Amino acid sequence: MRGEAVPLPKKAMELLTESMFYLLMALGRGPMCGIDAAAWIERHTGGCLRIGPATLYTILAKFEKEKYIREVEVEGRKRTYRITQKGLDAYAAELERLERCVRDARQAEGKEDVP
Repeated sequence: MRGEAVPLPKKAMELLTESMFYLLMALGRGPMCGIDAAAWIERHTGGCLRIGPATLYTILAKFEKEKYIREVEVEGRKRTYRITQKGLDAYAAELERLERCVRDARQAEGKEDVP
């Protein structure tokens, strides 16, 4: 809504980093292992975002702890994850927040008339 302040996150996972956001986006396409999700992100962003192994596995561990994802298959060292409803909700909330930021920026630049 116009003129409303965007509340600051109260918990660590309320505001997703770019890597977290794209990882949830990737896993929203269906179950994937971490490496496949990282490859999808790199392809989807035209190489603008590359998630290295340390960042990838740190985020996956946080997501699993917060119940944003769950492990659905293990083949040797390969673990496949599926996004949960809580993860979908977090993705949708972050998408809405980002869209609001873009609307506010466009309105401030006079490029969009927002009711």
